[in-house]
Amino acid sequence: MEVEQILHMNKGDDETSYAKNSKIQCKILSITKPIIEETVLKILAHMPKSFGVADLGCSSGPNSLLLVSEVMDVIHAEYSRLSEPSLQFQSSTLEFRVFLNDLFSNDFNTIFMSLPEFYDKFKQDFKNSITSDEGRPNLFISAVPGSFYGRLFPTKSLHFAHSSSSLHWLSQVPPGLDTALNKGKIYISKSSPVCVFEAYSQQFQKDFSVFLKSRAEEIVSGGRMVLSFMGRRCSDPTTEESCYLQWELLAQALMTFVLEGSIEEEKVESFHAPYYAPCPEELNLVVQKEGSFVADRLEAFEIDWDGGADLDENTDNITKETIAISSGERVAKTIRAVVESMLESHFGEDLMMDALFQRYAELVSDRLSKSRNKYINLVISLIKN
Repeated sequence: MEVEQILHMNKGDDETSYAKNSKIQCKILSITKPIIEETVLKILAHMPKSFGVADLGCSSGPNSLLLVSEVMDVIHAEYSRLSEPSLQFQSSTLEFRVFLNDLFSNDFNTIFMSLPEFYDKFKQDFKNSITSDEGRPNLFISAVPGSFYGRLFPTKSLHFAHSSSSLHWLSQVPPGLDTALNKGKIYISKSSPVCVFEAYSQQFQKDFSVFLKSRAEEIVSGGRMVLSFMGRRCSDPTTEESCYLQWELLAQALMTFVLEGSIEEEKVESFHAPYYAPCPEELNLVVQKEGSFVADRLEAFEIDWDGGADLDENTDNITKETIAISSGERVAKTIRAVVESMLESHFGEDLMMDALFQRYAELVSDRLSKSRNKYINLVISLIKN
């Protein structure tokens, strides 16, 4: 599977689009916001004249400019806090360079359409706090398509790099995964032999090391990164918190088509998710071994599979089963918006997506009626040596 060529979130704004089904990702950004704010303030303390920011894996939708907005809000608040901002920010050459990155298939045009409004807000905010045109900073936003598992930006051009809900995607399916080793599965499961887990872990460690090495060339000394992605707190990759269960349920939904004769079993067994949810020990191991960064903090937090149900105020007549069905449907839409491109590439027209994700929603609903499952998200803050 050529992940770089086929992985993209569902485009557009219909009911199966990422734009309509990215609540989880938005909530993760909201939870990590205090860490981002703290990190940006520490960089601002050194007052760089040209501040380079990169958002890696920005996707396309309502969250695409959320990180940039948060960074600009911190900067504006710092401007407003200073009693004499013109003394600190008096040069007209002061600038903020923002790079939005995702794979080549990302819908950057949709992001571009929302930039005029964003620029207007930026100008208005600083117009209100700085009366001198000379003292107002400039903002430049550009897109940099390509895989972050490799170089993307000029040497020492960044002060802050960020990535959210992206680094759990591998650069490729781990090599050497024989279908006979992981029969009936599309990811690590409780029945998987140790060699399957090791293949995934080794691929993640290789990818993350390349990611760190690439960013080390692009980030100035003392620059920082905040990275958040799906993970797990314990070393066992088959605990419920490791997110393996969602792939397990998707495999079960796919196997119903095999039983009906719609698709071949070999087709399911040859699909391997290019995904891995690491544990903190793995992250620390790679960071220390690669050596370009120092971990400033590493935290884990929980988030509901459905992002947290927004129930109507009148919930007296809503049963546990009804809530589970609604949650299952939301989960299925969220997962579909992310993985549909890969499924289409692998299965082609033989697989009916509406039917698949309806069955998947039913399996998830059944699961949620018995247990309120949660994701574990890891967030790590790193400082460039």
